Amino acid sequence: MEPEAAVSSWSAFIGAWDIFRNPLLCALGAGAVLGFLGVFVVLRRMVFVSAGVTQSAGLGVALAFYLDIHLGMHLDPLVGAAALALVSTLIMSVDSGRTIKLPRESLLGLVFALSGGAAVLLGDRISQEAHEIDSILFGSAVLVRTFDLVAVLVSGALILALTLWWLRGLVFASFDPDAARVQGLPVNLLDRTLFVSIGIMVGVSARALGSLPVFAFSVLPAAAVLLLGVRLPWAFALATVLGALAGVAGYLFAFFYQFPVGGSQTVMAGLFALLAILIQVLRGRPLRLALPARARAISPPP
Repeated sequence: MEPEAAVSSWSAFIGAWDIFRNPLLCALGAGAVLGFLGVFVVLRRMVFVSAGVTQSAGLGVALAFYLDIHLGMHLDPLVGAAALALVSTLIMSVDSGRTIKLPRESLLGLVFALSGGAAVLLGDRISQEAHEIDSILFGSAVLVRTFDLVAVLVSGALILALTLWWLRGLVFASFDPDAARVQGLPVNLLDRTLFVSIGIMVGVSARALGSLPVFAFSVLPAAAVLLLGVRLPWAFALATVLGALAGVAGYLFAFFYQFPVGGSQTVMAGLFALLAILIQVLRGRPLRLALPARARAISPPP
């Protein structure tokens, strides 16, 4: 009976491919690009930045619904998510220790807590969209609008192309900024570019897939690869593949076994990290990230 049920489920999935195509392609594209960017997130210890940006994206969606329902101001939730994610990214990219004497960790905590709490408060005032708000916060991307899919794929392609083009400079400026300045690299510009890229990608992806899986894609695939101690160029490639795989496999698991999509995609990404930990334990290796003291893996640009 089990094989027949599986064949029946696959037949139903293939038969409804027009419905499932958008969320699968969206999970594939978002998972791949966020997995790639996640190498920077993990190695630069920006995990809390990613969490704060995803929470801000959820707040942007809630704010868009609130403005439309109570004030008659139409703002597409995708625009709200991207705008709030970008604003929070720019805030968190500021060197707060020099400007307002506030440790960056405190600033990150403020953005994370304030965004999450405000999203919950706004959600309480737009009860007719409560399900949509829950979807944005925790992820339940059973269906994805074509507009959201295009936004994710186009943004992802542009960000990936720009990041690959400037990869040597971004790596060098990230892991040895003093030496990068001596070489004449615009370290501040490169840092802002990286932060903005993460903010935009998280914003458009959170609207389509939900904040929880987006946060998982931007952290866990990269963490899994870096725990294995692979060289940095391979880390970018493998994290991209694992991010895409987590998105697609998580969606398929949710479909066949009737689980929430966002939770399934998040758990799938987490399983990769757990597998990496298990491999390292069996090999008798220490559990630590392969954090390079200097950007030796990719030489600086001339």
